[in-house]
Amino acid sequence: MQYPAEFVEQLLGLARLEVDDRSLLALLQRVADLAVDQLDGCDMAGVTLVRGETPTTAVFTEAAAPEIDQAQYETGRGPCVDAYRTGEILRIDDTLADVRWPEFAASAAEHGVRSTLSLPLHTGDAVLGALNLYSRSTRTFEGNDQIVSVFVAQAATSLANSHAYWAAQMLSEQLQEALESRAVIEQAKGVLMVEHGCDPDAAFEMLRVRSQHENRKLRVIAAEIVEGAMGGSGASG
Repeated sequence: MQYPAEFVEQLLGLARLEVDDRSLLALLQRVADLAVDQLDGCDMAGVTLVRGETPTTAVFTEAAAPEIDQAQYETGRGPCVDAYRTGEILRIDDTLADVRWPEFAASAAEHGVRSTLSLPLHTGDAVLGALNLYSRSTRTFEGNDQIVSVFVAQAATSLANSHAYWAAQMLSEQLQEALESRAVIEQAKGVLMVEHGCDPDAAFEMLRVRSQHENRKLRVIAAEIVEGAMGGSGASG
């Protein structure tokens, strides 16, 4: 299949998105918008994500998309949630004739949608979400699996990169927090050693016992001791 030059350029642009200054939702919105712009017959699109056990249409190109999706979220069955759960591409050629997901099909038909395509966004073994395409014509997505697969593969790669970035960011923040906690704990130990004439191990044990007794984090206790010492109040363990 010969892909249009604009389509190829848009895919490359998607891959070049800088995730350090864009939220994950902004990237998902770009994927949905690009699907409508570049895939023939696609009138609207949305992306389903599952937070905990609750599926939600995280982004969409028209307000009707989440309204349609709500039918499957309430019943727990539909092409979007099933694509997410199974990792399979699921297509409805005519919502007026499909009997697999009656609630979803009826909701889609009521909104003027006659055919749909739900595609898992995954990389390796991890399913990141599901891209849902909607058309007001029947059989819109029949026979164009190849170009759609290319699009979804690129979108999934971009999402995976974004996930990896945010995971790295979270790890970096946690490491920074750990370093800051360690520093304040060492300072608090120094205060207690001076006040009680004890060694570092005994000072740390004072912190640990107080943390357990008050059911508060050790670093919070340590920070209070350091602040008290700096304020000249003479904090004690």
